[in-house]
Amino acid sequence: MIVYIPFILTGVFLFLFLLERLIPLRSVKHSLKWRLWINFCVTTLAFAINAVLVQPPIRLTMQWTNQLSLGLTHVVELPAAVKFALAFLLMDLTFYYWHRANHRFSFLWRFHNIHHIDPDMDVSTAFRFHFIEIALSTGFRLFQIALIGVSTATFAVYELIFLANTLFHHSNVRLPVRVERLLNIALVTPRMHGIHHSQVQDETNSNYSVIFPWWDRLHHTLHLNIPSSEITIGIPAYSEADDNKLQNLLIIPFQKQRDYWHKSDQSTVERKESVVNMTK
Repeated sequence: MIVYIPFILTGVFLFLFLLERLIPLRSVKHSLKWRLWINFCVTTLAFAINAVLVQPPIRLTMQWTNQLSLGLTHVVELPAAVKFALAFLLMDLTFYYWHRANHRFSFLWRFHNIHHIDPDMDVSTAFRFHFIEIALSTGFRLFQIALIGVSTATFAVYELIFLANTLFHHSNVRLPVRVERLLNIALVTPRMHGIHHSQVQDETNSNYSVIFPWWDRLHHTLHLNIPSSEITIGIPAYSEADDNKLQNLLIIPFQKQRDYWHKSDQSTVERKESVVNMTK
């Protein structure tokens, strides 16, 4: 199944990319060609590091934990379906914690910030991660797999759904509000994740879930009451055109960090109470 993942994801990407052109959720503010090129380069480098540094030790760790029956799913003998569901849920819950850690700890945020600097958000933003963030995730992934005791089949299914929904919830696709509310019972959706990419600090520090939104509900980090039309995408201190040049994106984490939530004129992006709970 793992062999087919790139082809499936390519199809999902192209489908969502087409829908974004037909039914956009937010107005596009910057050149699409320019952003596609930048995001393609950053994503390609991230995928290369993932293939070289992350995936090989993941495979070895899964082989080791399954041979020795290590991990939470091996503590008690369970039916295969229950073990799969438990491992799947724990994978998603632990990713919630990893995502939240990337916002909470300043060293990790230096690199994760590159993902949020994108001044528009669409399906091309989904895998735009600094290659060092991907490298740093290796330790987390190995701990995650060893802790849970994930089988190869469960890992493949989770990776496919994880990556496909990452494409989906980053996409700029406008779904009918009723449809999105229904989907949002069980899935992170574009409107929900759009709030996470807001220039308002409290909104960025919310909606960390990847597949299931339940973890945000459980940890009281869920925001659903901000209309997409009122959201400005990006990071205030890194909203100049030069900040999104490829060479700058690669070196920004190694430079002195700006005050993320203040623009160059020292103003902040605030949310007017009058727009909260509006539906758009």
